[in-house]
Amino acid sequence: MDPDRDDVARLRRGDPAGLAGLLSRHQDRLFRYLLRLVGDEAVGEDTFQQTWLKVTDRIGHYDSSRPFGPWLFAVARNLALDHLRRRQPESLEGVDEPTLPEGPDADPLAHAVARQQGARLAEMVAGLAPLDREVLSLRFEEDMDLPQLAQTLGVPVPTAKARLYRALARLRGRLLARGPAEEWR
Repeated sequence: MDPDRDDVARLRRGDPAGLAGLLSRHQDRLFRYLLRLVGDEAVGEDTFQQTWLKVTDRIGHYDSSRPFGPWLFAVARNLALDHLRRRQPESLEGVDEPTLPEGPDADPLAHAVARQQGARLAEMVAGLAPLDREVLSLRFEEDMDLPQLAQTLGVPVPTAKARLYRALARLRGRLLARGPAEEWR
């Protein structure tokens, strides 16, 4: 049984528990995605709230035979892109560092190198155009497969695949411009 489907049905009937269920399952991923896309915490919070208002308002247009997550992310994406069109894109600040294992077997030097590489990678991703950051975030942070990515972006699967390939190529170019390829292995 799909909990999203049940909560969507509740929300369509006007039951606030439906929204609460959807929100509890999707809020962390959605906010993280919006933060990466818009690059500003305050704007991310505003867009997050606008997304849920729009979902509540447009739930009747949602096709419940399809997964809810990509539809939700598409609603959020459209709102974020509207915002980005109205202003100049800025780079991300306060990117999360990767969590490293701790304990007696932990190698401090390996951790320091991994942390430094993670910070440089985050800096390189933050310097990409918003649409490149978006496709990379959806694929690798939100773990969307190509059909879900295409549905979220509102494009055919081959187009989503091409956008992902181009974003990866641009990231690779930025990484190689920053230092030798051996540093990134």
